Amino acid sequence: MKTRIGLAALLMLSACNLAPTYHRPTQSVQNSYPENTGAKNAPVAAKVANLGWEDFYTDPRLKALVRLALKNNRDLAAQAAAVTVARGQYEIQNASLFPIISAGGQGMFLAPSDTAGFSFAPGLGTTVSTLRLYQTSIGFSSYEVDLWGRIRNLTRQQAETTLNSVENARNVLITMVSQIGGTYIQWLADREQLRVTRDTLKSERDTLRLTQLSYDNGETEALTLAQVKTQVEQASAYEAQYTRAVADDEHALQLLVGVPLPADLPQPAPFGAQTMISDLPEGLPSDLLQQRPDILAAEHTLIGANANVGAARAAFFPKVTLTASEGTSSLQFRKLFTPGAETWTISPSISLPIFTWGQSQGNLRMAKGQKLQYAAQYEKTVQTAFREVSDALTARETYTQQDRHMAALVEQSQKAFDLATMRYRTGIDSYLTTLTQQRTLYQAQQNAITIRAARFQNLVTLYRALGGGWSQKTLSPKIAVAKN
Repeated sequence: MKTRIGLAALLMLSACNLAPTYHRPTQSVQNSYPENTGAKNAPVAAKVANLGWEDFYTDPRLKALVRLALKNNRDLAAQAAAVTVARGQYEIQNASLFPIISAGGQGMFLAPSDTAGFSFAPGLGTTVSTLRLYQTSIGFSSYEVDLWGRIRNLTRQQAETTLNSVENARNVLITMVSQIGGTYIQWLADREQLRVTRDTLKSERDTLRLTQLSYDNGETEALTLAQVKTQVEQASAYEAQYTRAVADDEHALQLLVGVPLPADLPQPAPFGAQTMISDLPEGLPSDLLQQRPDILAAEHTLIGANANVGAARAAFFPKVTLTASEGTSSLQFRKLFTPGAETWTISPSISLPIFTWGQSQGNLRMAKGQKLQYAAQYEKTVQTAFREVSDALTARETYTQQDRHMAALVEQSQKAFDLATMRYRTGIDSYLTTLTQQRTLYQAQQNAITIRAARFQNLVTLYRALGGGWSQKTLSPKIAVAKN
C-alpha cells in the first residue's frame, strides 16, 4: 500500500509544468488591407491557400513542369530530408518520457582457488571445482521521473521544431510552384518579344531592300538609306538579346525542375492563358496567420522557445531517477524459472542542485531571451507577409490599368506608323517621320509585353503571398473563377 501511495504521489508531481502559458503576440498590423489596393477584405468560402495549383494553373506545359519539379527539385528534396531528420529527433526526445525496458540473462562460472575454501555445504568439508550462477532480469535503469515537466517541455520544443520543419518544407514547395510559374511566364514573354522583334526586323529588311533599290536608281538619298540600315541593325541587336533571354529562361526552368526539360512536353498555351483566374479573393489580413507557412513556422519556433523556458526552470528543482528490475537467480539452471528463484531490485535516487555557479540561471536567462527574440521574429514575419500581400494587391490594380493603357498605346502607334508609311511612299513626308513612328511602335509593343508579363506574374505572386501552391488539388469548394 505504501508503495502504491508513493507511486501515485510521483505521478501527481509529474503533472507539474513550469512552462509559462503561451499567448500569441499581438499583431501590429491593420485589420484590413490599404484602400489603394482595391481589396474588398471580405472572408471567402474557400481559402486561396487551399486552392490547388492544378486548378490555379491551366497551361498543360506549366503543369507538366511543376509535376517534374515535385519529383526532381533539389531544394524540395533537401527540405523533405530535413523533415525526416526532425521527426527522428522528436522520436528520440519523446522516448525520454518512458523508461527503456530491457531484458537479459547471464550465466557465471567461477573456479575458486584451492585456498579459497569454498564449501558446497557448510560443515561438510566438500569442495567444488566450479561455481555456477544463472540469472535472468527485465527492468530499466536511470529513468528520470519527470516531476517538473523538464522532459515534457523538451519534447514539446522538439515537436514544435518538427512542425517548423514541416512548414518550412511547405514554404519551399509554394515558393517553387510560384517560381516555376513566374519563370515560365517570363519565358513566354521573352518569346513574344522575340516574335515581335523578328516581325519588325523582317519589315525593316523589306524596307531596306526597297530603299537600296531606290538608292541604286538615284531615287533615294544616302541619308535615308543609312537611316534604314541603322534601324535594321538595331532590330538585329534586339533579336540577339531576346534569343539569349529565351535561352536563359529555359536554363532557369531546368534548374527549378531539376532535370533537363523533356522534348515531349505539351505545347504551351497562348501568352496570358496560364491561369484560369483573373482575380483572387484576398480575405482578411488575419487569414494570413493560418495560411502562410512562414508565419506558422515562426510561431512553432516561438512555442518551442516558450516550452524551453519551462525546461530551464525545472533545472532548479530536484531530479529523481529510478532503477528497477525483476528476474530470477539460481545456482542450478533447472531451478532458474521456479517460484523460489524470483528476485527483484529497486533503486531510487534524488539529486538536488546546490552550487551550479550560475549555469542554471544562465540557461533560464538564455531561454527567456530566445523567447523574446523569436517573438520579435514572428511579429516581423507577420508584418512582412502583410506587406507582400498589400504590395501584390496594389500591383494588381495598377498593372490592370497600365495594361489597358499600353494596349491602347500600341493600337494608336500602329495607326500612326501606317499613316507615316503611307505619307512616305506618296512622297509627302521624309523617311525620318516613318522611322520615328516605327521606333515608337516597336517600343510600345515591347513595353506592352513587359507589362502583360508583370501583370500575370503578379497574380502568381499574390497566389503565393496568400499561402497558395502547397497542394495539388483544391481542398475545399473551388473559388469562383473568371477567364482572362
